[in-house]
Amino acid sequence: MQRGIAHFRPSCRGRRARLVAALTSALLAGNACGRTQNPGYDRPGLGFTPAVLGTGDVTLEQGLPDVNQDRADGLTSRQYSADTLLRLGVGGPFELQLASSPWNRLTTWGTSRDTVHGRGSSSLGVKFALPDQAGPFSWGLLGSVTFTDGNPALRAGHRQYLLGAQGNWQLTPRQSLGVYGEDVREAHQDSTTLAVSDTVALSETWGSYVELASVHDAGRQHGWLGGAGLTWMATPRIQFDAGMDHRLQGGASRWLGNLGVSVYFGR
Repeated sequence: MQRGIAHFRPSCRGRRARLVAALTSALLAGNACGRTQNPGYDRPGLGFTPAVLGTGDVTLEQGLPDVNQDRADGLTSRQYSADTLLRLGVGGPFELQLASSPWNRLTTWGTSRDTVHGRGSSSLGVKFALPDQAGPFSWGLLGSVTFTDGNPALRAGHRQYLLGAQGNWQLTPRQSLGVYGEDVREAHQDSTTLAVSDTVALSETWGSYVELASVHDAGRQHGWLGGAGLTWMATPRIQFDAGMDHRLQGGASRWLGNLGVSVYFGR
């Protein structure tokens, strides 16, 4: 139920085999031990869960893939991305995050049609959240740097620096409200996002969320996004997610879609 972007790479066949093996192991572990110390996942939606993993614990969050469709200056683009986020608990209030996008497919069309395949950028981040936050309110901070190591057609032109903050209010045992803000700086220009979300537990394994976001990308006008999604806890260690955001007005992306799985490897 707890929450948001953000990665490795052998060959596609080897990566699939490793993912299947990891899921199988986690399923068996989850069934053998119904209670875990899983603090939640950063997928799906905008923002992240304001909690860190325990020391030595690992979580893998994988897009299957995620998709972004946009239209600007007479051109339509659609990008499929196998975004990967690897989270590692390093002790105390800190968590290390390694992210990348090992597989991407970007298609643009207008007067002509072009398709590019390749690897996207990698990023390194640190999350801060107090381990034991008493009361209904919890918060966390996330800072990361994204490098220009991917295919030039699939990455930003300069290194990016992100600073994000998340706050959650637990209204009832089944409902929580979230507020997320971020600033991404690239080449002396800033892109900002401010999002609010409402997350509701439909049952012990199913959850839903709705979100509304104000976005301002450098070089584009201000815009609004709205969306919703579902999560399913297949076991106490494995979560599947699916969701969609749509541009309501202005300069936001036309469509954002997420389909993914998150696996917790820990106590």
